[in-house]
This record gives sequence, structure tokens and C-alpha cells, in this order.
Amino acid sequence: MDTTDLLLAIAHHLLVFSLAGIIGAEFVLVRGELGATTLKRLVGIDRHYGLIAALIVIIGVCRVFFGLKGWEFYVYNWVFWAKMMAFIIVGLLSIIPTVRFVSWSRQASGNQSFSVPAAELASVKNYVRAEGFIFLLIPVFAAAMARGYGY
Repeated sequence: MDTTDLLLAIAHHLLVFSLAGIIGAEFVLVRGELGATTLKRLVGIDRHYGLIAALIVIIGVCRVFFGLKGWEFYVYNWVFWAKMMAFIIVGLLSIIPTVRFVSWSRQASGNQSFSVPAAELASVKNYVRAEGFIFLLIPVFAAAMARGYGY
């Protein structure tokens, strides 16, 4: 048993579960009225989202090159690439909410009576919901890979 592979797998899984929690937290917080405190919290949570996503990529690359399966298992595995596409789509879907959270937070800090426009809030809810649904594909693909599918 390779300790490096085990530690990388543990870190990778904990980070992915953390990202799932963050997407869930954003989904819960974009419901209802968004006051300045909630907006500030959303910006902080979203900052962690970006950091954790970056760490997932770094640890994932380390698993490809330093893990027991070897890089060939990943490079020639269509399920791996499907998982990567799902991860990329989730990342791309997160851009609009991030931009809106920062914008709303800035507007709220300068204007105590600021209220998030209903249409923008509905749009962000849809993006976060889409992130959550696409994110569900990632563990599905991971489970398939772990059982040798796609290679």
C-alpha cells in the first residue's frame, strides 16, 4: 500500500466533500432576502469555493502523476474526462454567482437600503442550482472510475 496515494486520495475526497458543502451553503443563502451581512458571508464562502476548487485541481493532478494507478489510467479513460468536464462546467457556472455576490456586496456596503434585484437573485439561484445538479455527476463518474469503467 502506498501511503502517498492514500494521503492524496483522502485530501482529494475531503476537498470534494467540502466543495459540495459550499455549493449547498450558497444554495441555502441565496434564498430569501439578502442583507449586507448575508452578502458579506456569501462573498467569504465563495472565496473559499475558489480556494478549495484550486486545491482539488492541484491534488487531482498529484493523484494522476504520483498515485498508484499511473497517469495512463486517467489519460485514456473516457469516464475520467467526463468527470473533468463536469468539474469544468461547475466551475464555469460559478462565475456568474461570484461576480454578482461581489457586486451586490459592494453596492450594499455603500447603500444601507440596497436590495438585490429579484431578477438577478432568481438568475443566481438558477446558476447555483445548475452547479449542484452537475456536481452530482462527479461522484457518479468517480465511482465508475474506481470500478474500472472507461479504461
